[in-house]
Amino acid sequence: MATPPVDTLASETKVKSLPSENRKAPVGQSLHYKLVITLYRIFAITVLYLVLAGIIAYAFVMGFYAVNNSWAAPVILSAADEKSLDFREKLVTSQQTIEDLKVDTRKLDSGIAEMTKHRGALLQLEPELQAAIARERTHNLSAGPELSALDKQKQADNLKTQKVLAQLKQVESDINKDLAAGLITKGDAATQLAALNTAEGAYTDNKIAEVLLTDSVLDKTTTGTDSLNVLVKQAELRSEVAQLDIAISVAQKQLQEESRQIDRLREAIVTAKQSPYYLNAAGEQRLYFAFVPYDDQASAVVGGSVYDCYLNMVLCRKVGTVKQILTGEEQAIHPIFKTQIRGFLIQMNLDTDHADSAKSKTVFLGRKPLLF
Repeated sequence: MATPPVDTLASETKVKSLPSENRKAPVGQSLHYKLVITLYRIFAITVLYLVLAGIIAYAFVMGFYAVNNSWAAPVILSAADEKSLDFREKLVTSQQTIEDLKVDTRKLDSGIAEMTKHRGALLQLEPELQAAIARERTHNLSAGPELSALDKQKQADNLKTQKVLAQLKQVESDINKDLAAGLITKGDAATQLAALNTAEGAYTDNKIAEVLLTDSVLDKTTTGTDSLNVLVKQAELRSEVAQLDIAISVAQKQLQEESRQIDRLREAIVTAKQSPYYLNAAGEQRLYFAFVPYDDQASAVVGGSVYDCYLNMVLCRKVGTVKQILTGEEQAIHPIFKTQIRGFLIQMNLDTDHADSAKSKTVFLGRKPLLF
């Protein structure tokens, strides 16, 4: 048999030499030590199982949301949101722009109508002016030679009258001599002298008439200032018509462009009315939406049920229905994986007593995710 170690023998000897009261103390300490060890082991095993359960639960949640195709992330929009206010401002601006463009188009319409009316009146003057010019030219072609002949005849008549007046000078001298000699009375002398003066005045009038006739001949046989004025009026008339044509063309193009712009703005407003921000600005103070990723698109059906669950997947209850599916792409952060995803929004009709479900991290569309 092996010999016990010296230390062990010393310990046993020491224990045996102690009184009986002190011999029981190591046994109590041993039980306490064993209890602590047992509790420590239980705690360690419990923590280990809890950690393992947490890992399994986390892995299950990750796997659940990786394969589930019916979840959606609720979104609450209110009229005081920055995007809603910005959207409302842009919508009001677009509508005001449409009204301004309508006023401009009405002005352009009336302006085009007035310019067209004015142009028509000017065009009606054109043939009348042409006819007047033609008549005047025709008249001048016939009257010009006649007046020229009359002018020559008038000049010849004046020459004859001038010769007669030279003879009348001698007659006047004779009258003065007869009056001085007392052969005629003063009255007869005055009468005869008045007749001579009348003849001289008639000669002067004939000279004036001949000059005026010369002017008339000049007007009828050449292009005078009056004719040039008529031609200037004709050129101004044609220029004004051309300017009206340009103005009408520009106004029509501007009217067409503004009409197309009105149509584009109306189409943009119609498209904007499909936005959740327009619905939010329409009067309600708070609306409930949900972001649906493209992978879950098949679960989003108008009238379909909306479920909210405890722990985001169990003990689910129906809280509302899908009211509307909105067009347009949205981007969001995955509520579980925290990655950026693409999808679209739906509008939800939540029951009055389940309005807080809009604050949940996720809801489910169509059915309960785990059937309980």
